[in-house]
Amino acid sequence: MTKEKLPRALEVCLSFDVKTYDIDFAGIVGNIVYIRWLEDIRLAILAAHLPISEQINRGIGPAIVKTEIHYKRPLTIHDPVEGRMWVESTGKVRYSLAAEFMTGTTTAATARQEGCFFDLKEKCPIALPRELI
Repeated sequence: MTKEKLPRALEVCLSFDVKTYDIDFAGIVGNIVYIRWLEDIRLAILAAHLPISEQINRGIGPAIVKTEIHYKRPLTIHDPVEGRMWVESTGKVRYSLAAEFMTGTTTAATARQEGCFFDLKEKCPIALPRELI
C-alpha cells in the first residue's frame, strides 16, 4: 500500500485539565486517560472536517484499528496538558494519525493511531472520504 506523507495535515490542538479521577494511587495520570484524550482530539478533527452527523447521513462511520502510545514523562494533576493530533498519512482505505501530549515544552507522550471508515449497513471498510485526504 502506498501512503502519502502529509505535513501535519488537519492538525488540531486541545488543552486538557488533569482531573482527580485521571490519576492513580501514585498521583500519575493513568494510561487509559491518554486513550480518552486521543479520542477527544480525533473527534475534534472530524468535527472540523467531517462531522459525525454528516457521516451518519452518508451511512458511514470511523473506526480505529490500532493505537500505539509511547510514554516519555509521567503527568500529574498539577501539569497543564496540551494534546496535538494530525493526519500523518493516507492510503486508499486506511489512514494514520500522529499525536503528542506536551506539558510546557516537555513531551509527555507520543501516539499513533491507524483507522478507516466503514459502511454502517454492510459493516465493511470503504474508501477514505475526500474531506480527509
